Amino acid sequence: MIDGRRPTLEEVAVAAGVSRGTASRALSGGKNVSPRALEAVGKAAAELGYRPNLAARSLVLRRSGAIGLVVSESWDRVFAQPYFADIVRGVNDELGESGTQLLLAIVRDDAERRNFARFGAGIHLDGALLVSFAADDAFPETLETAGVPVVAAGRGRFVRYSVDVDNRGGARRAVDLLIGGGRTRIATIAGPGELAVSTDRLEGWRDALRGAGLDPSPELVDVGDYAQASGRLAAERLLERVPDIDGLFAASDLMAFGALEALHAAGRRVPDDVAVVGFDNVPAAAAAHPALTTVAQPVVETGRAMTRLLLDRLAGEVVSDTHTVLPTELVERASA
Repeated sequence: MIDGRRPTLEEVAVAAGVSRGTASRALSGGKNVSPRALEAVGKAAAELGYRPNLAARSLVLRRSGAIGLVVSESWDRVFAQPYFADIVRGVNDELGESGTQLLLAIVRDDAERRNFARFGAGIHLDGALLVSFAADDAFPETLETAGVPVVAAGRGRFVRYSVDVDNRGGARRAVDLLIGGGRTRIATIAGPGELAVSTDRLEGWRDALRGAGLDPSPELVDVGDYAQASGRLAAERLLERVPDIDGLFAASDLMAFGALEALHAAGRRVPDDVAVVGFDNVPAAAAAHPALTTVAQPVVETGRAMTRLLLDRLAGEVVSDTHTVLPTELVERASA
């Protein structure tokens, strides 16, 4: 501060021995500024205690310094499922010292999508990270058209840039483990069909059964919503419909926990009578009874990779890998 007032850009320029324009460019990223001038401006700004007027700069640059993390789920599900917390952690870790602010938005219907698109247009948001959107949802394209660059978690019909995990391959390895253990009547609890992740994990189950000469019959498939209660209900329906199942692949650990409850209530021993494998490797999987065999997916790294890709887009960099797929890992425990 100078005499109790905020120093001006002109005073920074004078102290650094450069023009006002050079000082402005130096403080806005250093483009077309010599290293010597950049150092002088930085030193002068620090000594004078200069802070740029972010509101004014955003109007000039048409940038807000904020990105949105947009989730198409209910608030209850967002706070109940570890996946979303890990995505937020990865995004926040990657933003680090970039100075970019993170805004969390829940959009559950078309009206909320339209409101968010209007909010994001202009200079309110520099970009958006989308999570848990249906594969055929046009919302990513709506945001791109409104001038909001998008990176999505998972592929989709209207997604240009995405980060995904090898859901199909992970599911196939999970079911291969069950087959290798001598299981021949292997059912699955799939996720909601409108999500690409659900389709991929279901296809991985089918791949493994067909590869072993087993029939992926529709009667061996039931559907949940990735929550624990839905897994229990789905497992109960499967046991009623196909009482001789000896293996079960659940498309999420939470649904696998529900299935364990149903199996226990039905007097079926795990893994003696029915071997169970989940997907996600949530922290509670190791503490389940029995400890849950599962497929670990790098959720935190997914959040980081999405953020890196979006920041690269915002910086104007040429992105060669527009659809990144991260590997999964089978974690063997006592349930299979």
